[in-house]
Amino acid sequence: MKVFGLINTSIKVRRYTISAFVIALSLLTTFAFLTGCAPENLSTHVYTSNNNSRDVKQEGLPNEYLNADQLAVGAERYSKYLPLLVGKRVSLVVNQSALVKEHSYLPPSPTYSSASEFENGEANNSSTAHSNSINANHHYQHLLDALLRRSINVVSIMSPEHGFRGNKGAGEKVHSDIDAKTGLPIHSLYGKTKKPTPAMLENIDVIVFDIQDVGVRFYTYLSTLHYVMEAAFARNIDVIVLDRPNPNGRYVDGPVLTSEYSSFIGMHPIPVLHGMTLGELAQMIVGERWLGIDASSYNNAKLTVVPMEDYKRSAHYSLPVAPSPNLPNDLSIKLYPTLCFFEGTDVSIGRGTDFPFQLIGHPRVKLGETKVPVKANSAAPHPKHENSMLSAHVFVNADYTKANFTKSQSFSPGLSIREYSPITGLDITTLVNAYSRFSEYNTTVSNSDGSNETFFTRPEFFDKLAGTDALRIQIQAGMPPEKIRQSWQKELVEFREKRAAYLLYQDIE
Repeated sequence: MKVFGLINTSIKVRRYTISAFVIALSLLTTFAFLTGCAPENLSTHVYTSNNNSRDVKQEGLPNEYLNADQLAVGAERYSKYLPLLVGKRVSLVVNQSALVKEHSYLPPSPTYSSASEFENGEANNSSTAHSNSINANHHYQHLLDALLRRSINVVSIMSPEHGFRGNKGAGEKVHSDIDAKTGLPIHSLYGKTKKPTPAMLENIDVIVFDIQDVGVRFYTYLSTLHYVMEAAFARNIDVIVLDRPNPNGRYVDGPVLTSEYSSFIGMHPIPVLHGMTLGELAQMIVGERWLGIDASSYNNAKLTVVPMEDYKRSAHYSLPVAPSPNLPNDLSIKLYPTLCFFEGTDVSIGRGTDFPFQLIGHPRVKLGETKVPVKANSAAPHPKHENSMLSAHVFVNADYTKANFTKSQSFSPGLSIREYSPITGLDITTLVNAYSRFSEYNTTVSNSDGSNETFFTRPEFFDKLAGTDALRIQIQAGMPPEKIRQSWQKELVEFREKRAAYLLYQDIE
């Protein structure tokens, strides 16, 4: 019970008005860091480093945009966490999304590539060589670069699904490696090993987690965070989560996962769209004691969450880099909560096409008027319906991204869900309508002695995505979308009440 008391105290977000006095304190903190002195009050077991941040007001239009210039992600608030790293042996859990803006140039490490190499894509096989290019209008560097330039003793890297450079397809095994430029070991946390092993954690004092999430329960970076905390706390290793925006943070929707459907694509009793950042979820995982560790490990655990500054949960946030290979733009990220359910069916969602997570299609069942070929590519080595032609519904103006995506494989930010897609949040109607198309097709071919098409080709996987078998059963029974949605409202109310204690930013009513 001691831990709960500490958590309830620590999660209260303390906000102060920015003043000259605070700036002076920040300078003193920086000086303390440079001299190797960390503040004495850092012994709290579980707390958030949110001192002196500006009050975040949830104002503005619902379709207000935030981009990388309009907020400071946790990784950019160096004074909040660098003192915790001085004199420590640090491991980073990062991928290509762990970017920070370059506000000022520091001399590059003698053994490390320059930021210009990263921006020009020239640092091949190095920690800054990523397949997903960034917005050329901004100057970014990888967190690894930033920490090495500040003489932080980074001793290893751990990489999640899609790999350290974010260039592995969904489900593709990620192998451990050595970074060519730094000589640092890169330990894979996706494949045979999803949880850091004792060998990976040898001679580690603190783990820094900095990965961009998309706010959907079955996106696996949350599960990686769970296992990292579980392994670290069991060995009395501190964890620092550097928070980043949730691009689907405006929504809390979908069925809440039940324990019998727990898996790596859903480990916690939360809805499909939880409306939380990974920093908030880290606090909830510890606060609700969802980790598989004993009480003494909880007592020794020290979780630090470094919140963002000026983040608004209500705003659309355009990511500066693709979070994974098949989410190449803002539109795909907004459609992902709905379209990913089709992974448990025979419907293609565009893997192996120019429109990943921007269409639904099938070679025989007509789901739309657009003909789209499916071929294997680096993001989808073995796509569904490979070498076939889909009859697809390509979501409104998805072709706006085609030129940018096919020419450079780069991320193209700036698409608004309100302008370019009829789907917001979780759209059950799209699932129900597709199932009906299959039923209509099967009725037609049965009358002409043709072969039927199965919609739920992977029902167990669909149920894991949903966190329950109820959604699949409801769709098969022909239940209207509004009744399906109503069936999980009670659990959503209970979840909202529970999550309120762990929020770092103002909620949306």
